[in-house]
Amino acid sequence: MSLTMVEIPQNFIVRQECEKAAYQNGYRRPLEERDGWRGFASTTVPGAIYMAATGANGVWFLALEHAGVIAELGLSPEPMEGPGNARFRFASIRELYAVLPRVYQLASSLPDMPLRIFEDETRGLPRTTEAERLVVQRVGQDVFRAGLLDYWQGRCPLTGISDLALLRASHIIPWSECETDAERLDVHNGLLLSALWDAAFDQGLVTFEDTGRALLSPGLSDAARSSLACNSPITLTDQHRKRLEWHRENRFKYDVTCNN
Repeated sequence: MSLTMVEIPQNFIVRQECEKAAYQNGYRRPLEERDGWRGFASTTVPGAIYMAATGANGVWFLALEHAGVIAELGLSPEPMEGPGNARFRFASIRELYAVLPRVYQLASSLPDMPLRIFEDETRGLPRTTEAERLVVQRVGQDVFRAGLLDYWQGRCPLTGISDLALLRASHIIPWSECETDAERLDVHNGLLLSALWDAAFDQGLVTFEDTGRALLSPGLSDAARSSLACNSPITLTDQHRKRLEWHRENRFKYDVTCNN
């Protein structure tokens, strides 16, 4: 039997814990309480969140509005009534706390949040000359990088490197070949790669299969192949796969001969 909204009463302690969890994770605008669910919004990311708990067994619940976050969070929704577009169950508040940072990261990086930031930051900037267009492009690339850092949780999915100076925002379809700013700034059109992987990807010396497994050009030297060795596939969405198909067809060098 699924729980309903009216079966989740809240006491003072639960309300305080909800407020604390929301505030610490970027959701600092309280919304009206709805049948035991405490709601919170953010001034920096879209999509409200709602939290509740059952006093009897300490089970916690999280409801989300953002469809993109729900799709990429990787959790199974709970079959219950409540606010938002999906509800999730947690055995403890510690488990709930572990998920909330990822909720905020996804909300801040998924479309169309980077595009909104870019449009806000470039509104009024001239784009007549090449120099002026380059300034706008640099702003966009900085926004894109910030989005990828959030989306990939600040580390290269292949090497685990998290040193910011060694991470690159790699476009799958290059900036210059994208038809719209929305495509240029879509985090699904990018990978957060360490410097060596970025250079190889940009030059078409590596690409990725739909499974997320790296595909190395046969022309790479043994030393390069050894440095780029990776057995673990990266996690991809269908939107990544669509763009990587373009990369395999238009950028990957299947028969290149590299200088050793």
